[in-house]
Amino acid sequence: MKIALVQVNPIIGDFRYNCEKITRFAQKAVTAGCDLAVFPELAVSGYPPLDLLERRSFIDDHEAAVKKLIEELPPIPVMFGCFERCEEPAGKPLYNSVFVARGGTIVHKTRKQLLPEYDVFDENRYFEPGSPSDLFSCGGLNIGVTVCEDIWHYAVDEYHSRPVADLHAQALKKGRSLDLLINVSASPYHRGKTQVRQSIFSTLTAQYGIPFFYVNQVGGQDSLLFDGVSLALDGSGKTIARAAHFEEDMVVVDTEQWNGELRSNGETEEVELVHDALVMGIHDYVTKSGFSQAVLGLSGGIDSALTAALAVRALGAENVLGIALPSPYSSKESLEDAEALARGCGCRFEIVPIADLFEGYRKSLGQLFAGREEDVTEQNIQARIRGNLLMALSNKFNHLLLTTGNKSEMAVGYCTLYGDMSGGLAVISDVPKQLVYDLARFINRSGDVIPSTILEKPPSAELKPDQRDEDDLPPYELLDQILELYLEEGCGKAEIVRRGFDPVVVDDIVRRIRINEYKRKQAPMGLKVTSKAFGFGRRLPNVQNYRG
Repeated sequence: MKIALVQVNPIIGDFRYNCEKITRFAQKAVTAGCDLAVFPELAVSGYPPLDLLERRSFIDDHEAAVKKLIEELPPIPVMFGCFERCEEPAGKPLYNSVFVARGGTIVHKTRKQLLPEYDVFDENRYFEPGSPSDLFSCGGLNIGVTVCEDIWHYAVDEYHSRPVADLHAQALKKGRSLDLLINVSASPYHRGKTQVRQSIFSTLTAQYGIPFFYVNQVGGQDSLLFDGVSLALDGSGKTIARAAHFEEDMVVVDTEQWNGELRSNGETEEVELVHDALVMGIHDYVTKSGFSQAVLGLSGGIDSALTAALAVRALGAENVLGIALPSPYSSKESLEDAEALARGCGCRFEIVPIADLFEGYRKSLGQLFAGREEDVTEQNIQARIRGNLLMALSNKFNHLLLTTGNKSEMAVGYCTLYGDMSGGLAVISDVPKQLVYDLARFINRSGDVIPSTILEKPPSAELKPDQRDEDDLPPYELLDQILELYLEEGCGKAEIVRRGFDPVVVDDIVRRIRINEYKRKQAPMGLKVTSKAFGFGRRLPNVQNYRG
């Protein structure tokens, strides 16, 4: 038997678009001689639909779309994720399900049992847990079907249910063999996720000694970046098929020979995966939002340089507009670097000086500010002038404004509300500063896109004379280590100090993170590439007095 593993990039709520894509790929599977086609979790609606699931019209329209899809699919069995109504008198109104359709009817259903409630996941808000399902027989194989989190009990200790064990026990009880496990998934990427998944898959195949197929969603959905990389393992745990990462793909697996197609390298560098995730995320967020072009400020610094280079790779050089907005404190070298960066990327470039506007603000506020020294107020005015001008260009030319602040700055509030935080997408807001440099060097492997002068000079906001970031912050190498421990590993201050860090520095960084919660909540949505990003997956009160 030949099985097609199909990873698709849906648009949430566009049922017609998603169903046409499923039908098209299912027909492609027929042409390839396949006996079964498998699609990701919630492929009809796209994942995650969030509170759209609370709208009756959304549920009704989805139900109609599923009915029409089943009628229009080719004659082979097609497995796809969707949701369905729960008719029980108590509990949540929906199941997160997988249907197998053949010949215009549903021949098998599996309902997701383990509903994640951590980080960016909140499925218990919408779905009722399913009960263990029967095996699905196809092509002489008894197939156990699970939905995404149903296999993650190997990595998440809090689960008591073991869906795979239940399938195996059910097969033994009925005197049947369990020949193949299929996991239909929508699992977003972050750094290190590939290794976590591989550990789960290897543990599963080692425990049961049966082949395992995994089909994942691909594409950007708001902040979540789904990498695809659908794959098949034989009973020994050897990878026999693997789809591409960060693009739609279909791979075919032959269950008689237990072989398939390897479209991507399982040893891809993490920096390349982060790069590809961000490029896909920019493209999908911009285009799915109805835009085709983007604008951003180019300061001559590393953050805006990286953001511009990524945007050009995502949208095309002709669709990216870089704007330099020099102030009285901008160096001649920074303006030259911004222009050189635009040349290296091939994007459009304009210069809009802000000195006169800044002087106008000074005059307007001069009487009120009389007798007071210039401070961060005047620095923030410059950033807000730039934000105003960039938003004006965004409005006038229908370009999405990309912000350029990195995770290290966002964490400690080294950014200006209504200034450099203004925009529609915070591209690198989950990229720590050291990773910013790694990504820039990765991009330069294919040519001198980002000038060496940008890579080598000390970071500076250039909002006052002779300013350097490290005048106000610890060295980024140190800052990033503490941020990773505090934000991603969840260590408290005492634990971080026990690991050898200066308690004064640790206390200052944690204080800055705490007092800038309000600021981050007003930032544009960012693209998630670490295990704990600011945003939906990290929910803290703005006003709180915990210091640990």
